[in-house]
Amino acid sequence: MEHKELITEAVRLATESVENGWGGPFGAVIARDGKIIARGQNRVLLTGDPTAHAEVETIRKAVQCLNPEAPSIAEEHQNESTLEYVPRPEGSPDPVPARARMLQGCSIYISGAPCPMCMSAIYWSRIDAVYFSCALDDTRRIGFDDSFQYEDFGKPLDERRIKIEQMHPEIGAHAYDAWTNKPDRHPY
Repeated sequence: MEHKELITEAVRLATESVENGWGGPFGAVIARDGKIIARGQNRVLLTGDPTAHAEVETIRKAVQCLNPEAPSIAEEHQNESTLEYVPRPEGSPDPVPARARMLQGCSIYISGAPCPMCMSAIYWSRIDAVYFSCALDDTRRIGFDDSFQYEDFGKPLDERRIKIEQMHPEIGAHAYDAWTNKPDRHPY
């Protein structure tokens, strides 16, 4: 499929979400080599889950599709899944020499520009490219405004809208030590 066909499918899914009362006008598809791996739609109104955005739903479906052993990938099968190690890209500041592949080699097509949560999920997924139809200003005009989040992230913790503070780092250090000391940890 070509770019236009893939973005058209994302918009079709977005429209279907609105028509069915599932959520806002957001749809997404993840493709590899022009073939759709997964489709998703905003389902916030259907589920009551504020994280049920089209991009997150689509990422979850793509991972399920690509991991036949999921939801419990046995350690001996990790390298046959999205957890397969790939070397650190040249020039990357990442200190780890290899990480899990995740959705490298895939692109995501979205009806609208991703919000901060979805963009973070896209980064963590290691998706190669993001294509969207409607810009952030278009999204703002229909009542979905994420600009305050982008602004808030740039502020010091004590100036943010939501109270956020560190507490008892010595307690949390136990879990971090467990990860650091695990000889067979699987970076992702």
